[in-house]
Amino acid sequence: MSTYRDFAHRGTARATVLRTVGTRERRSLLTAPRVPTVGIDIGGTKVMAGVVDPDGNILEKLRTETPDKSKSPRVVEDTIVELVLDLSDRHDVHAVGIGAAGWVDADRSRVLFAPHLAWRDEPLRDAISSRLAVPVMVDNDANAAAWAEWRFGAGRGEDHLVMITLGTGIGGAILEDGRVKRGKFGVAGEFGHMQVVPGGHRCPCGNRGCWEQYSSGNALVREARELAAADSPVAYNIIDRVKGNVHDITGPLITELAREGDAMCIELFQDIGQWLGVGIANLAAALDPSCFVIGGGVSAADDLLIGPARDAFRRHLTGRGYRPEARIAKAQLGPEAGMVGAADLARLVARRFRRANRRRVERHERYERYAQAIRTARPTQEPRTTQEPPS
Repeated sequence: MSTYRDFAHRGTARATVLRTVGTRERRSLLTAPRVPTVGIDIGGTKVMAGVVDPDGNILEKLRTETPDKSKSPRVVEDTIVELVLDLSDRHDVHAVGIGAAGWVDADRSRVLFAPHLAWRDEPLRDAISSRLAVPVMVDNDANAAAWAEWRFGAGRGEDHLVMITLGTGIGGAILEDGRVKRGKFGVAGEFGHMQVVPGGHRCPCGNRGCWEQYSSGNALVREARELAAADSPVAYNIIDRVKGNVHDITGPLITELAREGDAMCIELFQDIGQWLGVGIANLAAALDPSCFVIGGGVSAADDLLIGPARDAFRRHLTGRGYRPEARIAKAQLGPEAGMVGAADLARLVARRFRRANRRRVERHERYERYAQAIRTARPTQEPRTTQEPPS
């Protein structure tokens, strides 16, 4: 009969095995070959590609607009391939990592759903690798950004880290003990689609009231355009800046005006930051990380955004005053984090590719040695001479 001690021993042994597996995965990624790889970051508005060295340094970077989402996925694939081939003309590329703004399956091969792109169960890895001469790795863009910040940026030294990327929408990722937590089906960390306002603004994902509809680049621009379209007195400055063309209002313009002291733009960032802090407090209650890293294009607003977020976080944190508070830090790698992380994660694929190539070379060399040995062992035959007929 099994005793409690038996079960406790088995549980301890299993935990030891799991820790060993996790350490091995972490070590394998950190000791991947020190070769240059290409990282691709695909968002709702831009595609960024760059060659990254093993220390996270960007050797060269290219950027282009994301093809219109009404076009076929093939158009986006063409853009990726063209960027990689362009970079390959000047660099020895060993692998390609793609950070996609969407839900990537557990095998990191298919994009199951992308709210801002026309990808639905898209076999992106195979589609790209079939057109390139190097292996391809696909992951969620926020996972890639979180990995980059943990390896090279604001998350260095943290054992439990949550990344929140503010761009066209909101992406998210969880790192625990140096491993990206992707979940059973690969779609963990989609914090932007937590519903925070029942019946609220419609989200491209199909639901209403998602967090990213209140704290993202789209939310910031939407609010500014609505005030300008309503000819609000507080919007006169930005209306004058765009000469009355409301559609010319962009996130960078709002950031610029806020830094210049425009009251409306500062207030918009405060609103976005308040919603950001509420969401972070909810995530702290669920995940209890030691650090939140805030990245993405909107994070360029610095304390215009991070300050209000910290204030709201402290006000809404459950058990406030009686528990340690997670650190909230701005990402250090900026908008290149997803690209750098994708390239770094691709280095593990590069190692497998290099091993396979080495085995093929070794087999070819063995065959050549065997063939040479056969030729050497074969007796030399004297050439036959033709006897001339007597005259």
